[in-house]
Amino acid sequence: MKKLLAIAFMLSGLMFITSCTEDSVDPDNGVTISGLTAAVSIENLGTYGPVTVTFEGADGLASVSLTKDGAAYGDTTFTGAPTASLEFGYTATEEDEDANIVFVFTATDADGDTESSTVVISVGEAVPPRETIVLSGIIDEDMTLTPEGFYELAGRVIVTGGATLTIEPGTIIKGRLGEGSNASVLMIARDGMIEAEGTAEKPIIFTSVNDNIALGALTGTNLTASDNQLWGGVVILGNAPISVEAGTSGQIEGVPASEPLGQYGGDNASHSSGIFKYVSLRHGGTTIDPVAGNDINGLTLGGVGSGTVISDIEIFANYDDGIEFFGGSVSVSNVLVYTVGDDALDVDQAYSGTIDNFMVFTSTAASSDEGLEIDGPEGSENASGKFTIKNGTITSVDGGGSGADFKSKAQGTVTNVKWANFTGGSTVKIRASFNADCTVKTDAMSHLTAGDLSFTTVEFAAIKVYSDQDCATELAAAQASAEASVTIGTATGVSDATVFNGWTAAAQGGLL
Repeated sequence: MKKLLAIAFMLSGLMFITSCTEDSVDPDNGVTISGLTAAVSIENLGTYGPVTVTFEGADGLASVSLTKDGAAYGDTTFTGAPTASLEFGYTATEEDEDANIVFVFTATDADGDTESSTVVISVGEAVPPRETIVLSGIIDEDMTLTPEGFYELAGRVIVTGGATLTIEPGTIIKGRLGEGSNASVLMIARDGMIEAEGTAEKPIIFTSVNDNIALGALTGTNLTASDNQLWGGVVILGNAPISVEAGTSGQIEGVPASEPLGQYGGDNASHSSGIFKYVSLRHGGTTIDPVAGNDINGLTLGGVGSGTVISDIEIFANYDDGIEFFGGSVSVSNVLVYTVGDDALDVDQAYSGTIDNFMVFTSTAASSDEGLEIDGPEGSENASGKFTIKNGTITSVDGGGSGADFKSKAQGTVTNVKWANFTGGSTVKIRASFNADCTVKTDAMSHLTAGDLSFTTVEFAAIKVYSDQDCATELAAAQASAEASVTIGTATGVSDATVFNGWTAAAQGGLL
């Protein structure tokens, strides 16, 4: 046992006491914080505490930081101690009169695991927020989330059994850290419903527990567009047709096969999963299976039907795709995707809906892949579905990234879409496939030739046909055919960019 060491923040009433042992531990044990009450009240000019706050990190604590109302208030570093305690107190000033003061403690261990805990001190006549409500497991009865306090997603939360989850305008839901089966995800199963209808003044916000956003605020101050992979995402599953390799249903990507409620797809094209409107999803996209390359998208739509209303959606700083459509027929309008780690908009399995009025921002720094990644049907069932993508602008914020990739039998229409700010100009790729004798197989290129894939009023630098087969002569002919089939001109792009003003994290950060 090493000697106790006392370290003080340069703050009144705040002192750390750390201790450590030399016992060996397994890695990735995580961090815990205890001793704080989420909401307390004091008189004007009154004093709270001191209370003892304890941090535990079996892999060794690296640091603890404290913010007050989103601004840095103190921090300290450690060299591997598994436990630390502090005496925390606060005396209100005249500036605090009748206000809620938000303190956030964040502890990080040597492996980079992070945990945050918040205490709100209500001064004088300030109305204290209710304690954070933790959501976990199955929701099989109707539930309503309100904006009077935070909610936390602890692991996979599934709405099922005919239940409806209603989320009122201005509600903030924070996802806890975790990967694999421990990832924090809100999933609406095929037999569940969501009624999440925010407004431009009071959007519904999904973010990380590390976000210091205050109740009633539109954004916090401590996370940026480079902060992602801090929780999972939102998954909505429906009963609309999908085209998978076999059958008419499948297990949604990002949900383990052991979870039976992860099934999606059916025969009801007009099925409704509810409403998802004026919703901002931030800093998500955690890893599910690093070997298979499965990650959670900002918003995953699996077999979602046309009866579902989805509009005014922001995906901000997500690790994987922004929105991925696995079949289904739902239409989505007013979509903003800002710097994701994979594809901004990803279409699969003969999705037959419309994506209208969208803005996409890719980034080399964020490891963005394609602005659009478009695939078609995978099997013989429900193979006729064709997408419509229109009125969109795809911009590289730093010149890098790729414009679009149409592959795997992509079929549908692209109208009034503009690519901009790509170094050397943006390229739209079209995949061609050939048999062993270099005769043409069905793929995006053959659909382009047949008119099942079309581009109208599009603006980009070049079109490029590529193939996995070594058929140089046939590939050159396909390139010439593609250039003859697609007229590159001038497009206006997004028809109304003002719909993203004010309420989005990107707008709040001055990034639009």
